[in-house]
Amino acid sequence: MKSAEIRQAFLTFFEEQGHSIVPSSSLVPDNDPTLLFTNAGMVPFKDVFLGRDPRPYVRATSAQRCVRAGGKHNDLDNVGYTARHHTFFEMLGNFSFGDYFKREAIQFAWTFLTERLGLPADKLWVTVHISDDEAERIWKDEIGIDPERFSKLDEDNFWQMGDTGPCGPSSEIFFDHGPEVWGGPPGSPEEDGDRYIEIWNLVFMQFDRDAQGNMNPLPKPSIDTGMGLERVAAVLQGVHSNYEIDLFQNLLAAAAEATGHRDTSSPSLRVIADHIRSCAFLIVDGVLPSNEGRGYVLRRIIRRAVRHGHKLGAEGSFFHTLVAALDAEMGEAYPELRQARAQIETVLAKEEAQFARTLDHGMGLLTEALNALEGDVLPGETVFKLYDTYGFPYDLTADVCRERGVSLDEAGFQAALEAQRERARAASQFGADYGVTLELDGETAFTGYDRLKDEARITALVDTEGNELAALEEGQKGVVVLDRTPFYAESGGQVGDTGYLVVDGGRFQVTDTQKQAGHHLHQGVMVEGSLEVGATVTPTVDASLRAATVRNHSATHLLHQALRMVLGEHVQQKGSLVSAERLRFDFSHLEAVTAQELAEIEAIVNAQVLANAPTQIENMTLDEAKAKGAAALFEAKYADNVRVLTIGADDFSVELCGGTHVARSGDIGCFHIIAETGIASGVRRIEAITGEAALAYFQGQEAQLTRVGERLKAKPEQVESRVESLLERNRSLEKELERLKAKLASSAGNDMLSDAQDIAGVRLLAKQLEGVSGKELRTVMDQLKQKLGSGVVVLGVADAESGKVSLIAGVTNDLTGRLKAGDLVKHVAAQVGGKGGGRADMAQAGGSDPEALPGALAGVPAWVEEQLG
Repeated sequence: MKSAEIRQAFLTFFEEQGHSIVPSSSLVPDNDPTLLFTNAGMVPFKDVFLGRDPRPYVRATSAQRCVRAGGKHNDLDNVGYTARHHTFFEMLGNFSFGDYFKREAIQFAWTFLTERLGLPADKLWVTVHISDDEAERIWKDEIGIDPERFSKLDEDNFWQMGDTGPCGPSSEIFFDHGPEVWGGPPGSPEEDGDRYIEIWNLVFMQFDRDAQGNMNPLPKPSIDTGMGLERVAAVLQGVHSNYEIDLFQNLLAAAAEATGHRDTSSPSLRVIADHIRSCAFLIVDGVLPSNEGRGYVLRRIIRRAVRHGHKLGAEGSFFHTLVAALDAEMGEAYPELRQARAQIETVLAKEEAQFARTLDHGMGLLTEALNALEGDVLPGETVFKLYDTYGFPYDLTADVCRERGVSLDEAGFQAALEAQRERARAASQFGADYGVTLELDGETAFTGYDRLKDEARITALVDTEGNELAALEEGQKGVVVLDRTPFYAESGGQVGDTGYLVVDGGRFQVTDTQKQAGHHLHQGVMVEGSLEVGATVTPTVDASLRAATVRNHSATHLLHQALRMVLGEHVQQKGSLVSAERLRFDFSHLEAVTAQELAEIEAIVNAQVLANAPTQIENMTLDEAKAKGAAALFEAKYADNVRVLTIGADDFSVELCGGTHVARSGDIGCFHIIAETGIASGVRRIEAITGEAALAYFQGQEAQLTRVGERLKAKPEQVESRVESLLERNRSLEKELERLKAKLASSAGNDMLSDAQDIAGVRLLAKQLEGVSGKELRTVMDQLKQKLGSGVVVLGVADAESGKVSLIAGVTNDLTGRLKAGDLVKHVAAQVGGKGGGRADMAQAGGSDPEALPGALAGVPAWVEEQLG
């Protein structure tokens, strides 16, 4: 069943069940400012589910175009290297807006899969949420699913739009490819294998999660489902990779023709075939290549495809020529693609030409850097210079380095990038999302040291363009300025608070808090109701996130002092980031911190945590703070009156700090270092976790150790010795295996002698071997030469999986005056995409075309005869 037929069969089936067929919406969502692109089938219906967008129907079905190539949902780096990742995909879905619920949704899915598509029931596996007894009963009692093919899972089977809003349990349907494919059922340790593939997800939206985390039942429970077209097509067409379905096979063939590279299993060709879909449809929906936002993502995708084409040997512009093949595949289902074909080709051709100049220059610079590289890590400063000065995309640098076996100093790159952003933020003095400076009277009184909830008056409202407003309406993004607030504004490495500003009938979600000229800027979106200047609101900080952030911030002060104690007084803070999830601390130090030093640092910090000493916050003059021994961070200019934080037993750490902190050091709970890296010359970075995050980490480690112990049939404390025993046994078995292989190869050599040919009086043996390593190839060669006495031997091994060929040629000493092994192996290697050489009596070579090996060996007699003639 072809992809186009599956798409139409789905829409027709649900139309017969009373659903309205809704055309695919734009890839640029018009109802969700938090999304870069439409990344799921339900996105166009989000406001319908929330009751904000009444439609003339209560049942709908669609084939929705989706892109995941930027922001939170980004699959770009995996595309081409895995079987099922795409930047563009089609999501088939059916939706109920307060009409039918679980029973009908389950029945529809089962009927369509087993009757319309003809999938055997014993090949399907079903999961539900552990709390969803109703769905379990429907599946088992009404559908009759085999209990042996049924799982109850937790997080994998619960769906939500965000931290608040509609949410509910889900039920997933998997296809079982059979025991011949590795992998376990959902929820098992082997679930990441390819045997069980998810093809459909049924979401039962029945709750509304509020800001306090309460799950309130929705008055009209709804249904949101999604079935990936590419995955279902792979199942129906009997293939394991989405790139093997009919739609992609035609695109791959077109890409092969355009680049001159005929191996359609090439990851680079897959990248090109995938990327033409996302690029074309993004242009259809009005996105054009640029240096920011959605346009920047499009530019990245185009340039990535072009780079992979050049890697395969494509000359000149080629990417835009694939639009015709895409139109042939998808133009009938999406007429807008066909209508925009000329424009798409023009945009892509122009971008290709512009990038060709960047690519040539950037590749030259990158090649120089790699050739001069000492080690296997490309410095972050080099990566950033290519990106910032010459416009060479980071992901292309990563691709090239991956092919050369070189890793990137991502931390160094991110540090340079963040420094650039800081310069941009300093220039705008307003933050990442708003690029203007506000001129407002007065200032905001900060009350967040003592409370997380307050009463305040709105003094100003500002839209995303920096324009002052009289009111902020529902769904509108903007900034709210208050006369007083408990929300901490980002400063000193501590991130800004989040939460809500609540007014009668309205709620503004604060997604970040920044500070400008004495004002706290509450950035976010009006989720319901409206706000007006002068209105009284109740600002309420997200208590759990603030508490986690506070733990991490206080821990940085203990960490700073512990670093100075262990590494030396030269250690100075060079930057920090403190969020609810983790802490990041940059400091001056010339060499990597050893494992022993890290353990000592961690122990010192935890000793202070256990001391549970009360934290002291004092306001004093700068001179008094210096006299107290307070450490000042960076080279900042401080006011005459400063805030001094003393934390830990016996005044362990005394520093100037305006952030929020724990009441006692014990409130940190626990401190654990998870990473130590270098980010620049003489600057190191430590990342660590505290509190609940540390507890979850330890529990995860313990669970993993327990699982390993169970597999090894050993107690946790016995795992290390058991692993050592297994490793020793493995080494012994490998040696035995090598010995047996050598013996087998020797035996095979005796059998091969009968295949020797007589060429002009010289015995010649040209043979392809199976299951022989490069090391064993040399052994077999020596044995054959010895047994021939006088003659020529050529052996080859092809590995289709790795795409490599190993060759060896040998000439007995009495014939080296007439034939050279180096010349012979060079001749054969040229025919299998490689080169090589060596001595007159023995030479080795490699190649990259396994399929050409039989023909290359078959031509050896003619070459030998020519040389002897």
